[in-house]
Amino acid sequence: MMSRRMLTKEEEDAMGDEVEVRREDQDKINKFSRLHQRELLIEDELKTKNKEKEELDDITTELELADEDETVPYKIGDSFFHLPLEQAQELLGKSTTKLEEEIEELEEKKGTIQEEMTQLKVELYARFGKTINLET
Repeated sequence: MMSRRMLTKEEEDAMGDEVEVRREDQDKINKFSRLHQRELLIEDELKTKNKEKEELDDITTELELADEDETVPYKIGDSFFHLPLEQAQELLGKSTTKLEEEIEELEEKKGTIQEEMTQLKVELYARFGKTINLET
């Protein structure tokens, strides 16, 4: 009769290394990596757009303090134009709305990517256990 004993961590690790990496597993690992890279790019873009939105919000607040009959410099492309306050506020509002839509779209893309990554983690950890590290 064989006695049962607990495996040491080293033995568990050695056994874990024996799990065969199938083509479909490698495809999932590669997909996870691509999704993670895309997530990082989206996060960078979100940081930039959120910073732009903060700046637009600050400018909007400043323009609220300006005199109505005043013209204000407004940058279009590489040039500044002196526009009536009301027109500058209208353009600023449109820019802010467009930026908010872009931020929302990026947030949705990021959420979809994170859902896919979570599903891949579940599948890969179920197959490989502790022998794989997918922490980002």
